[in-house]
Amino acid sequence: MGHETSHYDVIIVGGGPIGIACALECKELELSYLVLEKGTLVNSLYHYPKGMQFFSSSDNLSLKSTPFISKEPKPFRDEALAYYRTIAQSEQLNIKLFERVEDVSKDQEIFSVTTSKGHYQSRAVIIATGFFDIPNKLNITGEDLEKVTHYFNDPHYYANQKVVVVGANNSAVDAALSCYRAGAEVTMIVRGKEIGERVKYWVRPEIINRIEDGSITAFFESSLERIEPHSVTLSTPSGVQSIDNDFVLLMTGYQPDYAFLSRIGIQIDQDANKTPIVNEETLESSVDGLYLAGVVLGGLKTNLWFIENSREHAQRIGAHIKQNIQ
Repeated sequence: MGHETSHYDVIIVGGGPIGIACALECKELELSYLVLEKGTLVNSLYHYPKGMQFFSSSDNLSLKSTPFISKEPKPFRDEALAYYRTIAQSEQLNIKLFERVEDVSKDQEIFSVTTSKGHYQSRAVIIATGFFDIPNKLNITGEDLEKVTHYFNDPHYYANQKVVVVGANNSAVDAALSCYRAGAEVTMIVRGKEIGERVKYWVRPEIINRIEDGSITAFFESSLERIEPHSVTLSTPSGVQSIDNDFVLLMTGYQPDYAFLSRIGIQIDQDANKTPIVNEETLESSVDGLYLAGVVLGGLKTNLWFIENSREHAQRIGAHIKQNIQ
């Protein structure tokens, strides 16, 4: 075996669908590249709930010329995992998994990338890290209890239990319905007056029906105030209430790793959405040669970018890097 290089044209941080799209683009443009992923391949998709169905159709999730075949027009989590895994393996993409990027610095024209396992250099860096890293906290008493989670996985775990789900968008509705079907006693706590408008159109009527027929209890215009080992306290329009409870699912959304983005020199707009500042054409940050791709570009507005509308980020960034490296 030859000595493995640690110098690349491009280092891509994040091995999700957009990181993979960037790798495919680099390969096509004959740029040497390395993808560094802190977890498993398409780590954020892996942490989606078992049995989750995408909002997008499979052709909108496909990359390059590899077709995405699924049983139904809208694929399920396991089909997406298999699809991206197949691309990474069949294209022999240069990806290192379970290797967390800790620092990115630049000296003259060369980036140095330090990880949990090594050190690499490159001419350009693409950050495609998504936003699934850091949950939005409620900052209330009891949020750190063992019965509380910000990530929902398998509904079977909650069978025959009293479960509170906080939130009213897709993740909260999917969790509430899945737990109800598994035999949990489900209570939803929703800040707004109704279930979110962006909930998948084929799911929204079902959750509304389950609430109307009493199968799932919902408190609207309400907030969770305190979590106790065997109960929760909530503030509702009709006053403060306490209900018995075994588990709390806080489906309150996630945000990018702002500490990391700031540390490596990416400027953040201090508006309500805290969006990273980039050139809109090339997606290059204020640091020359440092780019952002995919959902991380939306900042706190996590419904701005999806796989289907950020796939083309790879082409824009790839073309700009190729032009600058020549």
